[in-house]
Amino acid sequence: MFKVHAYQLADSIDIRQFRTAFTAELFHSDADELFFKIDTDKFIYVFKYGVVSFLNHSEIEMSAFIQLISPFCRHILPVRLSDEFDIDTNAGRLHFGFDKVSIPKRDVEMLRLIMLHVSQSVALDHFESLTGLLMEEANRHTQSLEVRGRLELSGIRIKRYIGKALNLKNRIAENLYIFDSPEETWVDEELNTLDLGLKRTFDLQSRFRTIEKRLGILKENLDLFKDLLQYRNSVVLEWIIILLIFVEVINLFVEKIMAR
Repeated sequence: MFKVHAYQLADSIDIRQFRTAFTAELFHSDADELFFKIDTDKFIYVFKYGVVSFLNHSEIEMSAFIQLISPFCRHILPVRLSDEFDIDTNAGRLHFGFDKVSIPKRDVEMLRLIMLHVSQSVALDHFESLTGLLMEEANRHTQSLEVRGRLELSGIRIKRYIGKALNLKNRIAENLYIFDSPEETWVDEELNTLDLGLKRTFDLQSRFRTIEKRLGILKENLDLFKDLLQYRNSVVLEWIIILLIFVEVINLFVEKIMAR
Protein backbone atom coordinates (compact mmCIF):
# COMPACT_ATOMS: atom_id res chain seq x y z
CA MET A 1 0.00 0.00 0.00
CA PHE A 2 1.40 3.38 -1.04
CA LYS A 3 0.49 6.68 0.62
CA VAL A 4 0.42 10.20 -0.79
CA HIS A 5 0.76 13.28 1.42
CA ALA A 6 0.23 16.75 -0.05
CA TYR A 7 0.86 20.08 1.70
CA GLN A 8 0.06 23.66 0.78
CA LEU A 9 3.23 25.31 2.09
CA ALA A 10 2.99 28.81 0.64
CA ASP A 11 1.33 31.05 -1.92
CA SER A 12 3.95 30.05 -4.47
CA ILE A 13 7.27 28.26 -4.95
CA ASP A 14 10.10 29.40 -7.20
CA ILE A 15 10.53 26.09 -8.99
CA ARG A 16 13.08 27.46 -11.44
CA GLN A 17 15.51 28.30 -8.64
CA PHE A 18 14.69 25.14 -6.72
CA ARG A 19 15.38 23.00 -9.77
CA THR A 20 18.96 24.23 -9.87
CA ALA A 21 19.42 23.65 -6.13
CA PHE A 22 17.90 20.16 -5.79
CA THR A 23 19.95 17.40 -7.37
CA ALA A 24 17.56 14.42 -7.23
CA GLU A 25 16.58 12.63 -10.46
CA LEU A 26 14.06 14.78 -12.33
CA PHE A 27 11.48 12.51 -13.95
CA HIS A 28 9.20 15.25 -15.34
CA SER A 29 9.25 19.04 -15.43
CA ASP A 30 7.67 22.06 -17.06
CA ALA A 31 7.14 25.73 -16.19
CA ASP A 32 4.64 24.87 -13.42
CA GLU A 33 5.86 21.66 -11.77
CA LEU A 34 8.78 19.38 -10.93
CA PHE A 35 8.44 15.63 -10.42
CA PHE A 36 11.42 13.98 -8.73
CA LYS A 37 12.23 10.29 -8.33
CA ILE A 38 13.95 9.97 -4.96
CA ASP A 39 14.21 6.19 -4.74
CA THR A 40 12.34 3.07 -5.84
CA ASP A 41 8.64 3.90 -5.37
CA LYS A 42 9.55 7.23 -3.70
CA PHE A 43 8.61 10.46 -5.46
CA ILE A 44 8.21 14.17 -4.71
CA TYR A 45 6.01 16.51 -6.74
CA VAL A 46 6.57 20.29 -6.46
CA PHE A 47 4.08 22.82 -7.86
CA LYS A 48 4.62 26.54 -8.38
CA TYR A 49 1.29 27.32 -6.65
CA GLY A 50 2.85 26.35 -3.32
CA VAL A 51 2.01 22.64 -2.99
CA VAL A 52 4.43 19.77 -2.38
CA SER A 53 3.29 16.16 -2.67
CA PHE A 54 5.13 13.11 -1.29
CA LEU A 55 4.78 9.44 -2.15
CA ASN A 56 5.98 6.90 0.43
CA HIS A 57 7.96 9.29 2.64
CA SER A 58 8.26 9.23 6.41
CA GLU A 59 7.39 12.20 8.58
CA ILE A 60 11.09 12.88 9.17
CA GLU A 61 11.85 12.79 5.43
CA MET A 62 8.95 15.11 4.63
CA SER A 63 9.92 17.56 7.37
CA ALA A 64 13.50 17.64 6.13
CA PHE A 65 12.39 18.35 2.55
CA ILE A 66 9.97 21.06 3.64
CA GLN A 67 12.79 22.75 5.53
CA LEU A 68 14.99 22.45 2.43
CA ILE A 69 12.44 24.02 0.09
CA SER A 70 11.24 26.76 2.48
CA PRO A 71 13.78 29.39 1.26
CA PHE A 72 12.24 29.04 -2.23
CA CYS A 73 8.69 29.62 -0.93
CA ARG A 74 6.90 32.97 -1.16
CA HIS A 75 4.51 33.91 1.66
CA ILE A 76 4.75 30.73 3.74
CA LEU A 77 1.38 29.86 5.30
CA PRO A 78 1.15 29.97 9.11
CA VAL A 79 -1.10 26.88 8.99
CA ARG A 80 -0.44 24.22 6.35
CA LEU A 81 -3.39 22.67 4.57
CA SER A 82 -2.85 18.99 3.84
CA ASP A 83 -4.45 15.86 2.45
CA GLU A 84 -3.48 12.22 2.23
CA PHE A 85 -4.52 9.41 -0.07
CA ASP A 86 -3.86 5.66 -0.23
CA ILE A 87 -2.89 3.74 -3.37
CA ASP A 88 -3.29 -0.02 -3.75
CA THR A 89 -0.88 -1.05 -6.50
CA ASN A 90 -1.76 -4.75 -6.57
CA ALA A 91 -5.38 -4.55 -7.71
CA GLY A 92 -6.57 -6.37 -10.79
CA ARG A 93 -8.38 -3.31 -12.09
CA LEU A 94 -8.99 0.38 -11.43
CA HIS A 95 -11.22 1.02 -8.43
CA PHE A 96 -11.98 4.30 -6.67
CA GLY A 97 -12.77 4.63 -2.97
CA PHE A 98 -13.41 7.55 -0.63
CA ASP A 99 -9.74 8.10 0.27
CA LYS A 100 -8.14 5.34 -1.76
CA VAL A 101 -7.60 4.25 -5.34
CA SER A 102 -6.65 0.81 -6.60
CA ILE A 103 -4.52 0.53 -9.74
CA PRO A 104 -3.53 -2.60 -11.67
CA LYS A 105 0.23 -1.94 -11.71
CA ARG A 106 3.04 0.22 -10.32
CA ASP A 107 3.08 2.63 -13.23
CA VAL A 108 4.99 5.89 -12.67
CA GLU A 109 2.61 7.91 -14.82
CA MET A 110 -0.35 6.58 -12.83
CA LEU A 111 1.38 7.46 -9.57
CA ARG A 112 2.20 10.95 -10.87
CA LEU A 113 -1.39 11.50 -11.98
CA ILE A 114 -2.69 10.51 -8.54
CA MET A 115 -0.23 12.86 -6.81
CA LEU A 116 -1.28 15.63 -9.19
CA HIS A 117 -4.95 15.30 -8.25
CA VAL A 118 -4.26 15.13 -4.51
CA SER A 119 -2.21 18.32 -4.89
CA GLN A 120 -4.96 20.04 -6.88
CA SER A 121 -7.41 19.10 -4.13
CA VAL A 122 -5.23 20.73 -1.46
CA ALA A 123 -4.82 23.82 -3.66
CA LEU A 124 -8.62 24.02 -4.00
CA ASP A 125 -8.93 23.92 -0.21
CA HIS A 126 -6.48 26.83 -0.04
CA PHE A 127 -8.31 28.92 -2.64
CA GLU A 128 -11.68 28.09 -1.06
CA SER A 129 -10.33 29.45 2.22
CA LEU A 130 -9.05 32.64 0.57
CA THR A 131 -12.30 33.31 -1.29
CA GLY A 132 -14.21 32.61 1.92
CA LEU A 133 -12.23 35.31 3.74
CA LEU A 134 -12.91 37.80 0.94
CA MET A 135 -16.61 36.92 1.06
CA GLU A 136 -16.69 37.55 4.81
CA GLU A 137 -15.03 40.94 4.31
CA ALA A 138 -17.48 41.84 1.53
CA ASN A 139 -20.42 40.83 3.75
CA ARG A 140 -19.21 43.12 6.53
CA HIS A 141 -19.10 46.07 4.14
CA THR A 142 -22.51 45.37 2.59
CA GLN A 143 -24.07 44.97 6.05
CA SER A 144 -22.60 48.33 7.02
CA LEU A 145 -24.09 49.76 3.83
CA GLU A 146 -27.49 48.31 4.75
CA VAL A 147 -27.46 49.52 8.38
CA ARG A 148 -25.73 52.90 8.06
CA GLY A 149 -26.52 53.76 4.47
CA ARG A 150 -22.87 54.34 3.60
CA LEU A 151 -19.75 52.39 2.84
CA GLU A 152 -17.28 52.76 5.70
CA LEU A 153 -14.20 52.26 3.58
CA SER A 154 -11.59 54.75 2.49
CA GLY A 155 -10.63 54.99 -1.16
CA ILE A 156 -7.28 53.32 -0.48
CA ARG A 157 -8.89 50.40 1.38
CA ILE A 158 -11.43 49.90 -1.42
CA LYS A 159 -8.64 49.82 -3.99
CA ARG A 160 -6.67 47.34 -1.87
CA TYR A 161 -9.71 45.10 -1.54
CA ILE A 162 -10.31 45.25 -5.30
CA GLY A 163 -6.64 44.46 -5.92
CA LYS A 164 -6.72 41.53 -3.50
CA ALA A 165 -9.77 40.00 -5.17
CA LEU A 166 -8.44 40.47 -8.70
CA ASN A 167 -5.05 39.03 -7.73
CA LEU A 168 -6.72 35.94 -6.25
CA LYS A 169 -8.83 35.47 -9.38
CA ASN A 170 -5.73 35.66 -11.57
CA ARG A 171 -3.84 33.17 -9.39
CA ILE A 172 -6.67 30.66 -9.56
CA ALA A 173 -6.99 31.00 -13.33
CA GLU A 174 -3.23 30.68 -13.79
CA ASN A 175 -2.51 27.78 -11.45
CA LEU A 176 -5.50 25.45 -11.46
CA TYR A 177 -6.25 23.36 -14.54
CA ILE A 178 -9.14 21.36 -13.15
CA PHE A 179 -10.92 21.05 -16.49
CA ASP A 180 -7.74 20.18 -18.40
CA SER A 181 -6.11 16.78 -18.44
CA PRO A 182 -2.40 16.01 -18.76
CA GLU A 183 -1.25 15.26 -22.30
CA GLU A 184 -0.40 11.68 -21.30
CA THR A 185 -4.10 10.92 -20.77
CA TRP A 186 -4.93 11.82 -24.36
CA VAL A 187 -3.13 8.78 -25.77
CA ASP A 188 -3.55 6.26 -22.95
CA GLU A 189 -7.08 5.02 -22.28
CA GLU A 190 -6.19 3.64 -18.83
CA LEU A 191 -4.64 6.95 -17.75
CA ASN A 192 -7.69 8.79 -19.09
CA THR A 193 -10.01 6.56 -17.06
CA LEU A 194 -7.87 7.15 -13.96
CA ASP A 195 -7.90 10.92 -14.58
CA LEU A 196 -11.69 11.10 -14.90
CA GLY A 197 -12.20 8.85 -11.87
CA LEU A 198 -9.91 10.96 -9.68
CA LYS A 199 -11.69 14.15 -10.74
CA ARG A 200 -14.94 12.59 -9.51
CA THR A 201 -13.35 11.20 -6.34
CA PHE A 202 -12.02 14.58 -5.26
CA ASP A 203 -15.06 16.41 -6.65
CA LEU A 204 -12.64 18.85 -8.27
CA GLN A 205 -14.89 20.36 -10.90
CA SER A 206 -17.80 20.98 -8.52
CA ARG A 207 -15.51 22.60 -5.95
CA PHE A 208 -13.92 24.71 -8.67
CA ARG A 209 -17.36 25.91 -9.81
CA THR A 210 -18.15 26.89 -6.22
CA ILE A 211 -15.04 29.06 -6.18
CA GLU A 212 -16.04 30.55 -9.55
CA LYS A 213 -19.49 31.43 -8.16
CA ARG A 214 -17.89 33.12 -5.17
CA LEU A 215 -15.63 35.08 -7.48
CA GLY A 216 -18.70 36.13 -9.47
CA ILE A 217 -20.36 37.44 -6.30
CA LEU A 218 -17.13 39.20 -5.34
CA LYS A 219 -17.04 40.84 -8.77
CA GLU A 220 -20.55 42.22 -8.20
CA ASN A 221 -19.44 43.61 -4.85
CA LEU A 222 -16.31 45.08 -6.42
CA ASP A 223 -18.39 46.81 -9.10
CA LEU A 224 -20.66 48.24 -6.39
CA PHE A 225 -17.74 49.44 -4.27
CA LYS A 226 -16.09 50.97 -7.33
CA ASP A 227 -19.29 52.83 -8.29
CA LEU A 228 -19.72 54.10 -4.73
CA LEU A 229 -16.10 55.24 -4.69
CA GLN A 230 -16.55 57.10 -7.97
CA TYR A 231 -19.78 58.69 -6.70
CA ARG A 232 -18.04 59.71 -3.46
CA ASN A 233 -15.15 61.22 -5.41
CA SER A 234 -17.49 63.08 -7.74
CA VAL A 235 -19.42 64.52 -4.77
CA VAL A 236 -16.19 65.65 -3.14
CA LEU A 237 -15.09 67.21 -6.42
CA GLU A 238 -18.40 69.04 -6.76
CA TRP A 239 -18.06 70.47 -3.25
CA ILE A 240 -14.49 71.56 -4.00
CA ILE A 241 -15.70 73.36 -7.12
CA ILE A 242 -18.55 75.00 -5.19
CA LEU A 243 -16.11 76.07 -2.47
CA LEU A 244 -13.70 77.54 -5.05
CA ILE A 245 -16.54 79.47 -6.69
CA PHE A 246 -17.67 80.72 -3.30
CA VAL A 247 -14.14 81.86 -2.44
CA GLU A 248 -13.86 83.60 -5.81
CA VAL A 249 -17.18 85.40 -5.25
CA ILE A 250 -16.09 86.52 -1.78
CA ASN A 251 -12.77 87.68 -3.23
CA LEU A 252 -14.53 89.76 -5.93
CA PHE A 253 -16.90 91.19 -3.31
CA VAL A 254 -13.97 92.20 -1.07
CA GLU A 255 -12.12 93.74 -4.01
CA LYS A 256 -15.15 95.89 -4.89
CA ILE A 257 -15.49 97.09 -1.32
CA MET A 258 -11.80 97.91 -1.15
CA ALA A 259 -12.01 99.79 -4.48
CA ARG A 260 -14.50 102.23 -2.98
